[in-house]
Amino acid sequence: MTGAGAEDDIPLGERKTVTDFCYLLDKSKQLFNGLRDLPQYGHKQWQSYFGRTFDVYTKLWKFQQQHRQVLDNRYGLKRWQIGEVASKIGQLYYHYYLRTSETSYLNEAFSFYSAIRQRSYYYQVNKEDRPELVVKKLRYYARYIVVCLLLNKMDLVKVLVKELSEEIEDYTQRFNTEDQLEWNLVLQEVAAFVEADPVVVLNDENTVVFTSNRLQEGGVPQLEQGMVVGQLTLADALIIGNCNNQVKFSELTIDMFRILQALEREPVNLATTTSKPGTLALTPCLPSQEPSEKPAKRENPHKYLLYKPTFSQLYTFLSASFKELPANSVLLVYLSATGVFPTGRLDYEGPYDFGGVLTNTNRDVVNGETVQKRNQAQKEMHCLHPGDLFPFTRKPLFVIVDSSNSTAYKNFTNLFGQPLVCLLSPTVYPKSMQDQSQRGSLFTLFLYCPLLAFLSVCGLSSLRQGLWEKAEEFLHKVYRDIGQMITRSQAIDQAFLQFYGDEFLRLLLIRFVFCSATLRLHKLFRESRSFPESYPQLPKQDTVESSLLQKHVLELAAMLDVRSLFWDGTLDVNY
Repeated sequence: MTGAGAEDDIPLGERKTVTDFCYLLDKSKQLFNGLRDLPQYGHKQWQSYFGRTFDVYTKLWKFQQQHRQVLDNRYGLKRWQIGEVASKIGQLYYHYYLRTSETSYLNEAFSFYSAIRQRSYYYQVNKEDRPELVVKKLRYYARYIVVCLLLNKMDLVKVLVKELSEEIEDYTQRFNTEDQLEWNLVLQEVAAFVEADPVVVLNDENTVVFTSNRLQEGGVPQLEQGMVVGQLTLADALIIGNCNNQVKFSELTIDMFRILQALEREPVNLATTTSKPGTLALTPCLPSQEPSEKPAKRENPHKYLLYKPTFSQLYTFLSASFKELPANSVLLVYLSATGVFPTGRLDYEGPYDFGGVLTNTNRDVVNGETVQKRNQAQKEMHCLHPGDLFPFTRKPLFVIVDSSNSTAYKNFTNLFGQPLVCLLSPTVYPKSMQDQSQRGSLFTLFLYCPLLAFLSVCGLSSLRQGLWEKAEEFLHKVYRDIGQMITRSQAIDQAFLQFYGDEFLRLLLIRFVFCSATLRLHKLFRESRSFPESYPQLPKQDTVESSLLQKHVLELAAMLDVRSLFWDGTLDVNY
């Protein structure tokens, strides 16, 4: 209230309005802070709590809209306080997206973040001598940038980064703060993230064209009449990033960012910013709860994003996901992590003797290699070994390992007879390409956007939009042929066919085969360690070394004028 002495002069109705607003504001803050205490794993425990929180914020938002004049006069409501409520609603939608993987909630978050900027809710903050308010504004910018990155609004990201840079400069000049280095690091991280794509597509005006690589309608070869494939559905995915020195932003490495989009459909009805500033009509809508008796069909597989998890964290999430996996569903585990190698040769080699990938540890890392401070005869306790995944092969499991020791996961044993496939990255890249690893792995790039990876491996840094579209169209034909190779092969392991029925897994398998064929024909890739592998092995003559597929790779190379970088398809490329 504006003053205790004047309280008696306030009409009863207006006093009640202020009291109700304060109650809703306190309740919303209490519920929002409680979100931090919810378990991050599991599907059911958090939904009702999120529902209550959305409900209170919806009431609060509508209440301040309906009673703005009273709240301005009697409560002294500031525009930055309205912005703070809008920012919290944006955060709610973003976290609901993280919980559900449904991209429509990203659009809702974008709508609220966009309105804050359009309506200049935080404009007056810089005039107040309160550094904590400026920090709220900076955090809002960082969150807005994350949402724009995930929606591939790169032009807007660049504008926001420039504005954030100016805000940070103003903040650090006005206040003698200790967090200047942290905010400058945020700027560096997002700049590196934006520049991580190795190739730019240019239109006729030499402007960069940004394309989305989420699954689009018609983007995956359809199942043909008579194809005998499994009825499994990809339900859950664990996306784990623990690569040293890789570009990251907001606990999301570039590899994690790429693979999560490869596991999502293109969102429909993207939020637009065409309305005039200040006129965007915002009404938070409660996310629909799936009825318990018959869950709605999930558009995207549910994902857990784990940045540098410890072994126990990773295992906890794996166990929770495994426990809640529906019938006829698949669990996907994506590992992008530094390799851990075995320390010595043993007479017997079991699933814990080949090393694996590193999980988070407090030990020092020097030049990307873990400092060994233990008895060399002991096994690395911070390593995820192939054997650690054995218990989870009781249900259909699809594993992707992008690591310098990915081949440790060739040593799988399918103990329970359930469908099991591991796609494994090359362990060695040609020297001329090794310096690119900080901007993301070439293998994951192939799984995310094969054309971008193909151009990168050919040393092309830009391409005209018309040629890009022509090459994309050609690749759709190649994908159809690869699909037929997989489903018509007499020698292929049935596990591949079991997973082929799911659109996301189908596309990953097809892109994996295309990646393998491309690298086998490329002149720089001379060692077998530079080729992707799989468990079970693919029949090479029917797939990755098929003469038809080699012909396609060479045709694409000729189209892009890089034919000289590849062997003739008739040569033996097994070194």
